[in-house]
Amino acid sequence: MAEALDTLKMDGTQQAALLFLTVGQERAAEVLKHMTPKEVQQIGAAMAEMRNITLDMIDGVLRRFIEEIRNQTALGVNSEDYIRNMLTQALGADKAANIIDRILLGRNSKGLEQLKWMDPRAIADLIRLEHPQIIAIILSLLDSDQAAETLAHLPERSRSDVIMRVATLQGVHPAALKELDDIMEKQLSGNANVKSSTIGGIEAAANILNFSDSNIEVSIMEQIAEANPDLSQKIQDKMFVFDDLVSIDDRGIQTLLREVSTDALLLALRGADDGLKEKVFNNMSRRAAEMLRDDLEAAPPARLSDVEASQKDILAIARRLAEAGEISLGGGDDLI
Repeated sequence: MAEALDTLKMDGTQQAALLFLTVGQERAAEVLKHMTPKEVQQIGAAMAEMRNITLDMIDGVLRRFIEEIRNQTALGVNSEDYIRNMLTQALGADKAANIIDRILLGRNSKGLEQLKWMDPRAIADLIRLEHPQIIAIILSLLDSDQAAETLAHLPERSRSDVIMRVATLQGVHPAALKELDDIMEKQLSGNANVKSSTIGGIEAAANILNFSDSNIEVSIMEQIAEANPDLSQKIQDKMFVFDDLVSIDDRGIQTLLREVSTDALLLALRGADDGLKEKVFNNMSRRAAEMLRDDLEAAPPARLSDVEASQKDILAIARRLAEAGEISLGGGDDLI
């Protein structure tokens, strides 16, 4: 029973890692070919940390995988028109535009894919001497957490300027992406008929700052507030912090909790408002909530940096679920 409980505590990445360890090297390798660099890195790290795997744990993960796969249908469709129409009908033209651009413009983009495999420090070394506008475009093309780490390795004096440029990007014409191709000697541009790619903007800047260390975030926001108070307020309004999870509806919280390990939740809640704690407790079984309360009361002091890191990890999971349409951040109709 103890082993089964351990399986229930696993987050989605850990369960995927255990599944890959179970199916064998060849099958796992074939599946990994179809995953993003970030997903491969996350699952690889989880696989490396796996210890004391039992038959009960394997059985639990396999049963969940079979249950999930029964509810899904693989269409095998690879049509650009189908993708555009499907996302537009599902999200509306405005909301779908950014997603469509990222999928279709970046689909065959070797340069972007190579960047996603690179260490943030290496990316920073590659672009630190480029014009701030070029750096802003590159950060907008990266996932927010990778962009935040890259930003941290850039000179401090340039960070606020870069974030302001990210926030004020109105769209990038394919010609600008081709210029970026030349600079980086990589192919980033896609469909020449597309008028502009809707990368960047207020939300992109806010997301990068959400993933930045707190001291970097505060420093950048102070500089932006001094240079452009209106822009600073707009970015602040779009930022989503850990305590904002309280605005997610009960069903969304339950979905999120299924993806978060107990240890990560315990650490993150150390720095949370009472309202969010109660929201979490109310969406757990009575026994699980009582155990979590007891663990919180008995837990020794934790470093603030560790608490903030755990909170950012959970926020990353929440954004991934929101992007997949499984939860809605902020309790509204818009999916972030």
